[in-house]
Amino acid sequence: MKLSELKTMTQKIPDLQGEQLPQWLREYLTEIGMDPNAIYQELEMTSRFVDTHRDTSYVNAQLQLHSHTFFELLYCINDCGAEYLVGSERYRIQKGDIIFVPPGISHRPLLPEGMQEPYRRYVLWISTEFMKQYASLFPYAFTDKQQRASMLRTAGTPWESLGDLFRNGVKEAEQQADGWEAAVIGNTMQLLTQIKRATDAQTARPLKVEQPELLDKITRYVEEHYFQPITIDELSKQFYVSNSTISHLFKQRMGVSFHRYVLQRRLIDAKTRIENGQRLEEVAARTGFSDYSGFYRSFKHQFGISPRQYRSMQENDA
Repeated sequence: MKLSELKTMTQKIPDLQGEQLPQWLREYLTEIGMDPNAIYQELEMTSRFVDTHRDTSYVNAQLQLHSHTFFELLYCINDCGAEYLVGSERYRIQKGDIIFVPPGISHRPLLPEGMQEPYRRYVLWISTEFMKQYASLFPYAFTDKQQRASMLRTAGTPWESLGDLFRNGVKEAEQQADGWEAAVIGNTMQLLTQIKRATDAQTARPLKVEQPELLDKITRYVEEHYFQPITIDELSKQFYVSNSTISHLFKQRMGVSFHRYVLQRRLIDAKTRIENGQRLEEVAARTGFSDYSGFYRSFKHQFGISPRQYRSMQENDA
């Protein structure tokens, strides 16, 4: 489903709160083969080059670990106490923070139970085709073996006005006056250039990874071993904690079971491998599934289509 199609549906819901989709919309998404809880993983860009919008997540929003086939830039609008998990690294975010996530990198916000206000952000999606024109500005985003995410803190620096550029792009996309697509693209070009200058000037500060807690140690272990068999029993011995401690930790902080988290990480890698043309049987073997039938069932349950259908979609879009 394209972003514009979801917007058309949700515009009819005046009190929609972030990802709290009404039951009729959840049922519709399920009917057409989409997991409502994995909506971010499912959404596609509407534009060939750039999409931008604002988004809000409330404390009880069920946001899953996900990745995209495009680049994502996030600008945090408010101080809400949220954290952000990118790969296996966890960051505490505040107003003015910018998060840059390349395609295929697993990520999700972590929303604490005591959060006093929702997590609000401006979202900018940029196609790989468009970003390749700026490869010289962001060489770390186009390394051969591994693309890298990056974080930037602008609060209290000369670069606080970057938030205005994010807001201007969203305003153009929302109002859709004559020439708005060109305005959004021009705004994005200016934004990317300013982010590069801020990074080079070192007056904007990179975000620091939070001190490792048990959750961070386990997610890092998953990141390094998800393509192998992993059990809670194994982790409890590895980190000297009980099975129930691990189960409770993931339910409380991630909103999903440990098994579900590992499965999400495997499927993210599987989609990327399919997009890169890898044979389906090899994809299953290299992403931690014991057999192809288990991979097939998990993939179809998560995304509503079979691995082969997904590969055909990628070939048709090429």
